[in-house]
Amino acid sequence: MQQNHSITEFILLGLTQDPMRQKMVFVIFFVFYVGTVVGNLLIIVTIKSSQTLGSPMYFFLFYLSLVDFCFSTSIAPRLIVDSLSARKLISYNECMTQVFALHLFGCMEVFVLILMALDRYVAICKPLRYPTIMRWQVCTILIVLAWMGSFIHAIAQIILALRLPFCGPNLIDHYCCDLQPLLKLACMDTYVINLLLVSNSGAICLSSLVILMISYIVILHSLRNHSAEGRKKALSTCTSHIIVVILSLGPCIFIYTRPPTTFPMDKMVTVFYTIGTPFLNPLIYTLRNAEVKNAMRKLWRIKIPTESKR
Repeated sequence: MQQNHSITEFILLGLTQDPMRQKMVFVIFFVFYVGTVVGNLLIIVTIKSSQTLGSPMYFFLFYLSLVDFCFSTSIAPRLIVDSLSARKLISYNECMTQVFALHLFGCMEVFVLILMALDRYVAICKPLRYPTIMRWQVCTILIVLAWMGSFIHAIAQIILALRLPFCGPNLIDHYCCDLQPLLKLACMDTYVINLLLVSNSGAICLSSLVILMISYIVILHSLRNHSAEGRKKALSTCTSHIIVVILSLGPCIFIYTRPPTTFPMDKMVTVFYTIGTPFLNPLIYTLRNAEVKNAMRKLWRIKIPTESKR
């Protein structure tokens, strides 16, 4: 596609222009990113190494941690490096790549959350048919379809971004490239493109939240017929899922389901779902899940004696 612009690079304004606050941004988000990488990789290694975490729920949790790791890695390193840079330059091609990665992994996270809700629905509402419905082949097909859907969504977003002509200022009032801040720089009427953005990203976020909330309401309603111990275990798992759903989809709905206007809180809302949520997800799923914590303890007991013998 021929580039319809005269700008070859953009300048990211970042979260703040104050030198002292930029150093604080570096320290805070460096800690957040290291925690995100360690937490999600720990879950990935634990699920792959443990024989007790072979159920579909942990199969999907594996992909949620993988996506969170990739999602944060597509945003956080540049934010950390830029916080110490005088001029935060990003080339046009790098900017478009970041738009693609942001929507690919962001959309995949939403789809994985839906698959996790589906898994809990079948496990709680149709326990006798659970092994048949959620067998390995079905879970694999669902994940492949989720990747395909995310890829199609990201392609649609990058096509919209590539159609934007840039011929004026190249200052992006943000810390990353996304369609909303890029629309402000385009030298054209962006009403139709913003409408397409809302009908794509906004519709995915809003419809996913509705589907997930309905599914968890049905699940919680069906718990009346379970034993007290079964209700406690199911409530613990579903509560973790609901917290992650709200943390992930709430900010997305705020950003992508509105006219092309900007608010002072936009950057912090974006920080929350691009960096905060990938950091919090491992904590939520490990602190509230006894099986994951026990598997991690066993993994460390195996690794430590093995290394000491060497």
